Amino acid sequence: MGLLDFFKDKVHGDPPKTLAGKFGHTLLDAIFTFLYSPNEVTKDGVHIRDGIDLKRTMFHVMIALQLCFLFGTYNVGHQHFVAMGEHMGFIEGFHLKLAHGLIKLLPIFIVTHVVGLAIEIYFAAKKGHSVEEGFLVSGPLITLIMPPDIPLWILAIAVAFAVIIGKEAFGGTGMNIWNVALLARVFIFFAYPTTISGDNVWVSGFDSIAAGAEANYGWWHTGFFNSLFGWMGLDQFTPGSAVVDGFTGATPLALAYQGGWEAVINVYSPAQMWWGAIPGSIGETCKPLIILGALFLLFTRIASWRIMFGALLGTVLMGMVLNLWGATPFMTVPWYYHLWMGSFFFAIAFMATDPVTAASTNTGKWIYGFLIGVIGLIVRILNPAYPEGWMLAILFLNTFAALIDHYVLEANISKRLKRA
Repeated sequence: MGLLDFFKDKVHGDPPKTLAGKFGHTLLDAIFTFLYSPNEVTKDGVHIRDGIDLKRTMFHVMIALQLCFLFGTYNVGHQHFVAMGEHMGFIEGFHLKLAHGLIKLLPIFIVTHVVGLAIEIYFAAKKGHSVEEGFLVSGPLITLIMPPDIPLWILAIAVAFAVIIGKEAFGGTGMNIWNVALLARVFIFFAYPTTISGDNVWVSGFDSIAAGAEANYGWWHTGFFNSLFGWMGLDQFTPGSAVVDGFTGATPLALAYQGGWEAVINVYSPAQMWWGAIPGSIGETCKPLIILGALFLLFTRIASWRIMFGALLGTVLMGMVLNLWGATPFMTVPWYYHLWMGSFFFAIAFMATDPVTAASTNTGKWIYGFLIGVIGLIVRILNPAYPEGWMLAILFLNTFAALIDHYVLEANISKRLKRA
């Protein structure tokens, strides 16, 4: 109770007058509301206590993302050692792969949250409001959709752009038009395209993935972890290790664009793509764990099943149409492999279902999801500059979500008037 009393005294006391004081007050309020559930009931004699508030809703999404974080961290290390021809089995060199993954992921996670939350707290203090809850989800999502070697200064700029221009400019959480995490990624894609596309960015720890390129090991590798692993009698990081001949860091989508399905399976098996032991963004590769997170969101009714199944339907139908067309090698990739070759599951489970930026009517959710599936696959296959599509499709449909809802409501009104 001492901690609770401390927060009550600091947060519910007289608000400070200076901006610095407001900033500290707002920070304490954010910590207080994150740690403790709200204690308000409806007034005027109607004793209904809400079972979940917005912070708890966001916390459910964070729980659903944890398996992606665990696998993504390890896979970053696994891809690093595969590039050097070392510890080729997935669980071989477990401690080394996990350590390398943590070295790469933690700075991304920390920079994203320090920059994003600092901006959120500043705007909340300026407005005299509590800190809004949206970044509890946006921060982890930004981390998971980035390549493991993203320059941290570029990441900081992208996060600042997404939070200020994409969110605070519209009034904060609940008012933004576009998904904040995807705005950070699309900013990097257009402003610094070489850091988020091509073959070199998906395997971390090298200046390039050309044969003979040596691993970039710093103090955390050769100092901290090597000392720890040496004391424990385990294998250590080896300075001077280099990329082996014949290794490619290309993703399945890049290979499919270049040579169709045969080019993909010459490098990756369907099982590898399904289980996620492939290069890619940190959290988007392991499909079973993403599906488990999606099922958790559906079970807790946090995410809309209509959007998910609408997007699945749109992708399947468009995939069949493009298979029948077959004008390019990419079009001949069997439609069902498009579901796990790239980031379809992650985008649909955690991005398209964002309740703020998605359609809100039941019929509108079906239309919204269906169009994301259709447009996303068209962008993936027919756009030569970007062999993926869900990021652009979701942002595009974010723009039209309110319009979709408007016409759904107008149609419903027309039907009632006819009945009347």
